[in-house]
Amino acid sequence: MNLLTWLLRAARWARHPPSPARVRLVLAVIGLCLVLVAIETWVGWPDWLTPAGGRVRLPRF
Repeated sequence: MNLLTWLLRAARWARHPPSPARVRLVLAVIGLCLVLVAIETWVGWPDWLTPAGGRVRLPRF
């Protein structure tokens, strides 16, 4: 997205701010993502979720 699109979106949000429920929802999703990143950083990626055989190639259509 270019700068003009971001400025138009910011102006629209300034005129019509999101509801408090939506703000809480967005903050909850961001918090959940940060918790998952912290867990993966401290604990590590489980071996049973790592695919065996290396890179997976998808067929091209």
